[in-house]
Amino acid sequence: MCHFLLPALLALLTGVNAINFAWESVQLKDSDVGNFSVIAFGDKSKLSFLTSTPACKAFPGSSDWPIDAEWRQLNVSLGGVLLKPIPPAAVCYPGPNYDANKCSYLFQNATFTRFYINDPVTVLTAWPQGGTCYATPFPVGNCTQGGFPEYVVNASTVKHIQMAVNFARNKNLRLVIKNTGHDFVGRSTGAGSLSIWTHYLKSFEFLPEYDQGEYSDTAARVSAGLEAWEMYAYMDKYNITLVSPGGSTVGPYGGWMAGGGHSTIGSIYGLGSDQPLSLQVVTADGRYVTADPDTNEDLYYALRGGGPGTYGIVTSAIVKAYPPLYVSESVVTFVGGDFSMLNTSITNPSLGLNFTFTPPASTKSIETFFEGVNFYQYFGKKIVDNGGTAYSYISRTSNSSFSFTTNIETPGMTKEESFSFLQPLYKKLNDIGIPVNQSMPVTSLSWGSTRQGEGDSPGNSRFATRLFPYSNWEDGPDGTVFNNTMAAIRSTIEAGYTFHGIHIKPDEATAGYPGNSAVNPAFRTAIMHADLFDNTQLQGIAPALAKSTHVKLNDAMNLIRNATPDGGSYINEADVQEPNWQQSFFGDKYERLLEIKRDRDPWGLFWAATTVGSEEWEVRTADGLPTQNGKLCKVGSSA
Repeated sequence: MCHFLLPALLALLTGVNAINFAWESVQLKDSDVGNFSVIAFGDKSKLSFLTSTPACKAFPGSSDWPIDAEWRQLNVSLGGVLLKPIPPAAVCYPGPNYDANKCSYLFQNATFTRFYINDPVTVLTAWPQGGTCYATPFPVGNCTQGGFPEYVVNASTVKHIQMAVNFARNKNLRLVIKNTGHDFVGRSTGAGSLSIWTHYLKSFEFLPEYDQGEYSDTAARVSAGLEAWEMYAYMDKYNITLVSPGGSTVGPYGGWMAGGGHSTIGSIYGLGSDQPLSLQVVTADGRYVTADPDTNEDLYYALRGGGPGTYGIVTSAIVKAYPPLYVSESVVTFVGGDFSMLNTSITNPSLGLNFTFTPPASTKSIETFFEGVNFYQYFGKKIVDNGGTAYSYISRTSNSSFSFTTNIETPGMTKEESFSFLQPLYKKLNDIGIPVNQSMPVTSLSWGSTRQGEGDSPGNSRFATRLFPYSNWEDGPDGTVFNNTMAAIRSTIEAGYTFHGIHIKPDEATAGYPGNSAVNPAFRTAIMHADLFDNTQLQGIAPALAKSTHVKLNDAMNLIRNATPDGGSYINEADVQEPNWQQSFFGDKYERLLEIKRDRDPWGLFWAATTVGSEEWEVRTADGLPTQNGKLCKVGSSA
């Protein structure tokens, strides 16, 4: 049987659906609506093919934008949690919000704190906002809201979310959902939108016993606002393992889970989307429901890997828990080409300097460098086949030099076992002329970031991704398919891009019970997920230059796509202009997901770039860039 304890008792007493935490029992009732009909629940049975909907979402200044009195009444109904935030960098621009000290703080202190994570509008990739108010000590022009939301609901109860959903649907508003802001393509921001901020929904309960279907083991109740660093603290407290992101401030049970969610232990326990046994969700009609293998099965399927911000707003989940797991970590670093500064000593007695830089292993031969890279990539097959993961970065550091570094994670191995396991890799590198030294791995129960949720700040560049099929490795290190794949990777690095490869094998067997999720099928047959980073900083550059840099990035990615025809792309770390994104992100599951989307959200309330059904709408930007700084309208409409 399921153990619901206090939440179950609360549910019985209040007559609401199953809940995980007390704040979920605070729900909107029909009697709460009164004469404020714009927060009333939706009823899709009243819609028909004859129902006409506006060509565009309401926008500030348009005739259908809510009047101030409606916003005030919404705030009263919400109990005062409706925010109207300004862009954080407004303090740097001339005008009523200018504050020199606060502007200085953005440059000197904010990046070492939780300032941006705790800001209601900041997303951690800045360019999708449209660059209308970025932090700079030398501002040009004025600060405007741009792609930031107009209003934000700082949700702390289910009722807050339900009211916001109903208000947005009934008033034809663009709605966005934001948790911690780890958003690379602009799905958590949008011009003229109402945002639901789930950041402070933070609750946890360990369940020593939990039974559901074939599952009978430990589990945990987790809320949507929890961050990875908080999850690691709970793991330590209860001596358990939970599948969580490596990035300390990523929220596991929002968009990370909805898009798939990879982690250090993905080759043992699968993806983030494989973990939920039950989900609590606010749907597009404003209702609060449970989704599990026996209830609202379509939602349960779609919410586990079928894309973020599309089918509903998850408030909490019950997820699988595992025994404590030690992870051994090893680092391999080497460089190739002309590194004339490697053996550098800095001596200046007058300044008290006496420093010698200890260089990484090196080879002057670029061919040897890439031979070492290729052997490492092939060794990745052995790593994932034994439950491990590996995180590498390969970059061109000058016209004649390259660098490589990787962190190899071997869950379940002692440091001695991991040392022995990795010896063939080190031996091969030494044999070909890359003199890497093998040191004893570091073993720990805490394999995530050691940061306590501090230090994240917005980046401002673009990248694209690819899921590399395991089959590309199966013809061996001398095989044509494998070497063509390596040649494609090398070409992108030589073109100046940084290649970030994550060896991981989250196949169906690893995923375990309950299976049957909507995650990209390319994940199930993958051996590596990789990002290709374009380091061009987009803030303040001309639109024509931004467009031309993307053309070059896409050309480089096409080399990889052509070498991996059976691959795909990870929706959470992707190019918002990914070609044929429906196939790349969802494979053969797209049509089923589109049916679920249209059935569950016939109003088109939940919209986010390159998610299921999003092709029916477009953001109309003045500069033609794929930002969120524009009105959201139906494709082909004349409005």
